[in-house]
Amino acid sequence: MKEIIHARGHENVSAAHASTFEVTTDDYLTPAGDCILAVEADRAPADFDPDFVAACQNGDATITAAFEADGHRETVTGRGDPDLTFESDRSAVGRTSDYVDDRTILLGAEFAAEGFDRDLVAALAEGADLTVTLTVE
Repeated sequence: MKEIIHARGHENVSAAHASTFEVTTDDYLTPAGDCILAVEADRAPADFDPDFVAACQNGDATITAAFEADGHRETVTGRGDPDLTFESDRSAVGRTSDYVDDRTILLGAEFAAEGFDRDLVAALAEGADLTVTLTVE
């Protein structure tokens, strides 16, 4: 099963955060938002199919987030958890930790924003369109 989010980069994308990465429906980004990879997302976790959400709520689920922009690609793998709610209508957040809130889409991520390919980050900082493909197994 998969879910796809379309968003766009922003001049303030720095991808410097050590424990999270995020895509938001907000249309702005301040320099303080160092986990945010893209803005103006066309979907948020609350929009995801209930079957996808249920699959992600399995503690044994593997969730993969693939990010593609301007010919660059990065893939991050994490895991599901029974506490994931996918209720946020604003942001999708991947976490290296076990912390869960309504924005969390995966836990135990291999790396956070700071680990993203710098060419991809540079493209996003120049405003490139981003496609995020989430899959769960």
